[in-house]
Amino acid sequence: MSLAGALDMRAGEGADLVLRGATVLDPLAGIEGAHDVVIRAGRIAELAAPGSASGDGAEPVEAEGLHAFPAFFDPHVHLRTPGQEYKEDIETGTRAAAAGGYCGIIAMANTEPPVSTAADIEALRERARLVASVPVGFLATVTRGMEGEGLTEMAALIEAGAVGFSDDGLPIRSAGILRRALQYQRLCGGVIALHEEDPELSGDGVMHEGPVSAALGLAGVPSVSESTTIARDAALAGYEGGRIHVQHLSAAESVDAVRVARAAGAQITCEATPHHLCLTDEAVRSLDPLRFKMNPPLRSETDRRALIEGLRDGTIDCIATDHAPHATEEKEVPFEQAAMGVTGLETAFAAVHTDLVLPGVLDLGLVVERMAGGAEPFGLERPTLAPGSEANVVLCDLGAEWTVGEDGYESRSLNSWCAGRTLTGRVLMTVAGGQVAYRLRSFSLGVAA
Repeated sequence: MSLAGALDMRAGEGADLVLRGATVLDPLAGIEGAHDVVIRAGRIAELAAPGSASGDGAEPVEAEGLHAFPAFFDPHVHLRTPGQEYKEDIETGTRAAAAGGYCGIIAMANTEPPVSTAADIEALRERARLVASVPVGFLATVTRGMEGEGLTEMAALIEAGAVGFSDDGLPIRSAGILRRALQYQRLCGGVIALHEEDPELSGDGVMHEGPVSAALGLAGVPSVSESTTIARDAALAGYEGGRIHVQHLSAAESVDAVRVARAAGAQITCEATPHHLCLTDEAVRSLDPLRFKMNPPLRSETDRRALIEGLRDGTIDCIATDHAPHATEEKEVPFEQAAMGVTGLETAFAAVHTDLVLPGVLDLGLVVERMAGGAEPFGLERPTLAPGSEANVVLCDLGAEWTVGEDGYESRSLNSWCAGRTLTGRVLMTVAGGQVAYRLRSFSLGVAA
């Protein structure tokens, strides 16, 4: 089933476009080269030779010198609704996703109140069908109210349209509770996405435990807090035959734990964020919580390199933003007191392209593949540019330089980890679920400004 069919978005007309002369790259479909990308009624109708497509009344978009990729999919986004719409909501969050080149996202359930009932899922889906710019899926909590004790009615939640389960923001402390959840999962389906952390090891930590935390006099979070919990939960998933998705890997030991679990036969997938791939705890020396305080924290250069290698060798399945909007007043306080989390939907591709592709650390094709890969762990159709597929396309100018925040944000919150940075590579247009979801203001009909 297509993303628009499996998830929820506002109704609209299918796009009729011809992207003329775009450099098309879809690694999994084996498509690479210059083409006219013909989109009719919201589907990829044809990849024609450059300049050869007639269009038949479709809008022409002059795309020579630009790149067309399968649009991205983010399995880890906080939309803050219900209860914290002053930070973000479905409308603003999906606008931010479209501006970042995403054709689909999955929203976390740690809202106020948490998404724990079928009625909660149904209300969110109804709202998405009215205002969402891109297809949205919603997770429900594993435990009632995220209290870590009784399980939610998992079968009823799946029937209501939940795409999986997560207590993200909190780990599932009890091995017994997680074991029961995995047993129920076998009956009802859905993936369990896990925030992996041992609270007793993390304690009151506010950054990575290491030489930088010691120099700053800040309480640290050791990397084993994450990796040991991954090992426990992967063992449970293997024992019960359940499926788990590990969120926001941050440590070298965690990458190793996933490798070991997968080799042992566990059904385990995982993600890494752009900020953990691009930054280290050295950034925290600035004591800037707006950009550099998150959970899990930024870790060492050794950890960062291990994440990159895990992405390269396939241990890490996808890049996910963990887009976590916060109000300014929640961030403009001393580092220890500030809320954890940063936004990332609007900058993810540009940041990874700038910091990792341009220096030659990662191949462009690999990044494109991993940024679309977040759909598959949740059993959703991966975006592709193969003819006949639903149109989920991002058109990028890889040479464009822009300063993050200079023109504002589509997100309601300003806590971008890239705020003020000049990045290279910009999304000009996004087609999501067959509809034109975003067009950069300076990118008008057929003309790149």
